[in-house]
Amino acid sequence: SSATMRRFEQYVLPGIVFQSVLIGGAYATGREIVQYGARLGALGLYSIAAIFIGFSVMSMVAFEFARVSGAYDYRSFVRALIGPLWPLFDVLFVVMAVLVIAVVGAASGDVVENILGLPYWVGVVAVICLVGVLTTSGRKAIERFKTLGSIILYGGYVVFAGAVLSQRWPQAVAVLRGTSGTASGAPEATIATAFGVGVLYVGYNLATMPATFFTLDRQTSRRQAVGSGLIAGCMATVPFVLTYLAIMSFYPDAEVTGATVPWLVMLRRVGGDALLAGFALVIFWTLVETSTGMIHAIVDRLAVNLAEIGRPPMTRAQVGTLTVTVLALAALLSRLGLIDLVARGYTAMAYGFLLLFALPLLTVGVYRIQRASASR
Repeated sequence: SSATMRRFEQYVLPGIVFQSVLIGGAYATGREIVQYGARLGALGLYSIAAIFIGFSVMSMVAFEFARVSGAYDYRSFVRALIGPLWPLFDVLFVVMAVLVIAVVGAASGDVVENILGLPYWVGVVAVICLVGVLTTSGRKAIERFKTLGSIILYGGYVVFAGAVLSQRWPQAVAVLRGTSGTASGAPEATIATAFGVGVLYVGYNLATMPATFFTLDRQTSRRQAVGSGLIAGCMATVPFVLTYLAIMSFYPDAEVTGATVPWLVMLRRVGGDALLAGFALVIFWTLVETSTGMIHAIVDRLAVNLAEIGRPPMTRAQVGTLTVTVLALAALLSRLGLIDLVARGYTAMAYGFLLLFALPLLTVGVYRIQRASASR
């Protein structure tokens, strides 16, 4: 019914878009899960707790701030939040978008090379073409694509984690019962450092939050903003948990924790070609979703800019040109290698987003939300 569809769009769709942009290259491959949790062994559970709390709280506050400010693109949102500092966020967001898409490109190239035996660039070019088609197809097409993608993604992670854990659950339990020991190359960790690693992970992933803003204009109450924020936090964390548990069943095996695509190593050990083919499909879908979400946010932001100076919106050809330019730049960056991109680029970005987005949102943002409530 139309009422059910409306509730779905108000409560669940923002979470679907957030999770589908978030679960890009390194998340889908398992590389991020090693970097921001699994390398710490059992202590990675504290990273997961920080990730769930962080995503849920940030989503709730951001969604409600967008609602009370009427800011449904990231430029309007950031201007309302940090005023004259908004150009800094602009630079940070575009750099992060290119970096995320570079990771996506590197992952797609690796998967196509490893599973299908095709040249690296075939995967990268395929992602560019698909994203180009989607970003020029408009909002409804993107929402439908992401909803279908979430079903495929969740189904895939349940199957992959199930295949690994059905064979290796005792090993995972043995690791989780211990409280020390880290993967080779990872320093001994404490609960505080594990929690801090989770906070950093939330920090740089705040870059993906503006990609959800275009879905929020259907929300009419705080209850919807808070409810959808909690759903977004859950949806973003569940695939992380499933991947973490699978990695724990091999921990501290350096062949898994040191792999560019840890899922590939794990699935090769426990399953056959069908599992690998399914993984290739899921990875490819998530890569296209992530790139589309990031570029759609940039296109939305440019649309506001053009409207402000009295210019007509971008044509489909201009959107297509912008998309290909961003993707081509990211494709060149992707040759730096997935592990280096995740370890170096993301951590530097995390501090920027915590400073320019998280801190203002939890102070100025909360104050503005309270003031908006009081004035009603």
